[in-house]
Amino acid sequence: MTTLLEQAIDELRKCSPAEQNTIAALILEEIADDRRWEDAFETSQPALRQLAEKVRAKIRSGKTREMRIDDL
Repeated sequence: MTTLLEQAIDELRKCSPAEQNTIAALILEEIADDRRWEDAFETSQPALRQLAEKVRAKIRSGKTREMRIDDL
């Protein structure tokens, strides 16, 4: 455990049980959210690679055109 996390836990011990539960729930929610993002990113890589290759192929074949911000 890192020094910073140990310091945070020491401070949490000073809080009421309700505050501790609230903060614990926030931490657990954040960890779960990070894992969901990691999983989504990992599983999207094959599709992103395929999409990138399609774009490269269109660029090579001349089926694209340059766009400027004013074109939007």
